[in-house]
Amino acid sequence: MDKPNSPCGCGDATEPQQAPTNGGRKDGEVSLFSITKMDCPTEESLIRAKLTPLKGIHSLDFNLVQRTLRVGHAPGMQEQILDILAPLDLNAKRASPADTDSAPPAAKANWWILGAAGAAALAAELVFWLQGGNNWLVMLLALAAIAGGGLSTYKKGWIALKNRNLNMNALMSIAVTGALLIGHWPEAAMVMVLFTLAELIEAKSLDRARNAIRELMDLAPETATVLEETGEWREQDAKTVALGATVRVRPGERIALDGEVIKGNSAVNQAPITGESLPVDKAAGDNLFAGSINESGALEYKVTATANDAVLARIIHAVEEAQGSRAPTQRFVDQFARWYTPLVFAVALATALIPPLFFSGAWMEWIYRALVLLVIACPCALVIATPVTIVSGLAAATRHGTLIKGGAYLEEGRRLRWVALDKTGTITHGAPEVTDFEVLTNGGEERVRSLAASLASRSDHPVSKAVASFLSHKNLETQEVENFEALAGRGIRGEIAGAGYYLGNHRLVEELKVCRSELEDQLSKLEYQGKTVVMLVGESGVLALFAVADTVKESSRKAIEELHQLGVKTLMLTGDNQHTADAIAKEVGIDRAQGNLLPEDKLREVEALAGRGRVGMVGDGINDAPALARADIGFAMGATGTDAAIETADVALMDDNLGKIASFIRLSRTTAHILWQNIILALGIKVIFLALAFAGEASMWMAVFADMGTSLLVVFNGLRLMRK
Repeated sequence: MDKPNSPCGCGDATEPQQAPTNGGRKDGEVSLFSITKMDCPTEESLIRAKLTPLKGIHSLDFNLVQRTLRVGHAPGMQEQILDILAPLDLNAKRASPADTDSAPPAAKANWWILGAAGAAALAAELVFWLQGGNNWLVMLLALAAIAGGGLSTYKKGWIALKNRNLNMNALMSIAVTGALLIGHWPEAAMVMVLFTLAELIEAKSLDRARNAIRELMDLAPETATVLEETGEWREQDAKTVALGATVRVRPGERIALDGEVIKGNSAVNQAPITGESLPVDKAAGDNLFAGSINESGALEYKVTATANDAVLARIIHAVEEAQGSRAPTQRFVDQFARWYTPLVFAVALATALIPPLFFSGAWMEWIYRALVLLVIACPCALVIATPVTIVSGLAAATRHGTLIKGGAYLEEGRRLRWVALDKTGTITHGAPEVTDFEVLTNGGEERVRSLAASLASRSDHPVSKAVASFLSHKNLETQEVENFEALAGRGIRGEIAGAGYYLGNHRLVEELKVCRSELEDQLSKLEYQGKTVVMLVGESGVLALFAVADTVKESSRKAIEELHQLGVKTLMLTGDNQHTADAIAKEVGIDRAQGNLLPEDKLREVEALAGRGRVGMVGDGINDAPALARADIGFAMGATGTDAAIETADVALMDDNLGKIASFIRLSRTTAHILWQNIILALGIKVIFLALAFAGEASMWMAVFADMGTSLLVVFNGLRLMRK
């Protein structure tokens, strides 16, 4: 995905490129830098201007939310990059992937000094009003306020100007200095204090979005109770626990590592990982996920993944990557910002010079109006609105078990017109079950069940397993089977108590010439419903029949109905026969169904749908890979079960809840609405105050309220998605 430039009010930079995971180039490498003071696209544009011209730099990949920069470069350039960044005073340092578990903390503000600066600014206004003009006390108070609240702004503004970058700090420094020179001392002081205060409030607001990663990291406890070779249980750092170690978790504790239960029974709350609302019962052989909560009983489990390879760790990595990507709206805004601020700066310069030079305007009046324009100029609200909104949407989805791999997919979800769905494991449970059972002889139902169970228990075929599972609940005594034989494509046979028996399909029954006309009608009816029928055949004919089907999930019908309510049409793609496909589609309300499909056939169907609008494809992330890759958005179902699903899918549903696709589309539509609300709000207020500035009705402190107030409004509006 492209990583466009997003300067905050300036941009002389070239278009960035994604840093490849292989090191940028075959002859290069990738280094990760933590930049504590990189809070805004203002700092990004400064860094880009310094590094882009440097020979040996292949790519720059910024993540403002996590305050990190990934640089693809020629070997051995790390120290050179740090030396170049040092004069920018952004606290840049080398980092490793392990250091990015949470965003580096921003520098703490000294609220006492800012409070004193605010009091000095108010005092300067009061003295100016009481004494009717400037005097030494007004000037002294104003300078004290500017020194207490604005030295950092002046410092950053000077650095920006030295690098020929007209960012917000540079514009504010020029505006405040100009106000002092033309005699507006109290106003200059108040403007600087208000600007600094608004920046701090905005930084605190942005921390809510940054905390999305930190909150995920806090899900997994730092220590685990591990069984040592001596037989004692000991607390150990979770990051040092080895694969295969035995870990104990008590009721009420969070699970520290992924594992498989070896002892105990409990209900586990997996909502932090899968978004499931109800606890899941766990017993020996069941999987556990780091970050989930053990609610009732004590469990012992074998570690199946280290802390860095756990499902939670992969989720965190995916969210970090997604936060660093730019959505289409953000790319549009970034491009807009590249020419907007230089244009407004030129207009402000023209405002200061043209009326006095050519129309006898008052110099002080028009210079003041130009300074107000400079304060209004920076599109911070416009630029910051999109990443905050996108990150909030990504965090909201992750909290509910939907992992979205980038802002582009979050935005594009609202455009989906078709959703193609794999059948097995998506609409159905993926495991066949006996749906119909009928005894066709008077020889005794108990005997028939015992014969069928004895044969079925000897086979590994899925249909035989389904029959054996169905009969296992009847407390039957299985009998010894001799001369057992698997009949390819037909079924199985064996001898029980000296008599021969078969458990096979329609084809086998016809070959044995025991398929009567009334039985034929019954088989046709079941097969038309999409069911596979196997029959128990003895020396006297067909003794019983079992209809087996891959049963539909309870949530599938409601999920399809919700998609239809959103105006999204559905298509089921399956390798099963067309009768089965039609039966399942009819049961859950799917618009169309295509059966007898190979993976390449599914790809062809998705390509055909692409001509009718945006297409989503839902599968397991592996078997349906060609179709998932071709679709505009690929959804992986039950991503906790497959390592590859989180890596390959555009959107990973952490459990098997198909209804989350409709929730994703609704979230996408809400995100788009908020994005455009923010864009219209930011631009609308700019236009109003630019008009007021030209008319001479706007003061500098009003301009600060307009600019920074709008920034806070769009940030808070974007953060509303965190509650979705």
